[in-house]
Amino acid sequence: MRERFEANLDLVDILARQVGRRFGEFVELDDLVSYGREGLLDASRRFDASRGVPFRAYANFRVRGAIIDGVRTMARVPRRVHERLGALAALARVSEGAVEDLQVAPPPGAQAVDAERALTDHLRSMATAMAMGLLAPTARDDDGEPIPVVDAETTPEEAMGKAELMQLVTEAIEELPAQEAELVKRHYLQGDRFDLVAQELGLSKSWASRLHTRALGRLSKRLRGLT
Repeated sequence: MRERFEANLDLVDILARQVGRRFGEFVELDDLVSYGREGLLDASRRFDASRGVPFRAYANFRVRGAIIDGVRTMARVPRRVHERLGALAALARVSEGAVEDLQVAPPPGAQAVDAERALTDHLRSMATAMAMGLLAPTARDDDGEPIPVVDAETTPEEAMGKAELMQLVTEAIEELPAQEAELVKRHYLQGDRFDLVAQELGLSKSWASRLHTRALGRLSKRLRGLT
């Protein structure tokens, strides 16, 4: 584990700089690196070589997600930044879950049409994840209190569009299996931290990540049927 961690510290620096270029005026690079190293350490602990996924590919999503989640917990970021972070966090999490569940690559012997379908489904799930991330309320701190945001005003048109999407999503979530519905509802609609929801539901991080990706896949198909 330690060898994997130390051999991939450069990945943390790369991803921290990428995120920093987007939000540099609000964050310090050292903070991003710190969040990223926590994510890399977690990935080193959880990595299962028997699944056939290269460690660096697996760690990429975990490190990026940890950095983004870290920025979301910082005090008083503008609402637009908060929404963008929510979308990016959801995107990273659904991709991580797909790798965990080996959904990105089709099974051996699959035909080209199967590979294309798998990729299309994954891209649709990613788009749904980004939309869900934009819906998410203000992130919460370790005590469960909302993190303040600035520039919180929205236009009437934005508020109406968000309310309509929220209604569709709320209805679609009710069609999910119980654990998936609870995980998605509490994280995206109530703003509870993903890791804390998983813990309270008795789910490991790995299994919660997989359930999240499956839920977003089901929601994607459900929402396409509603709209």
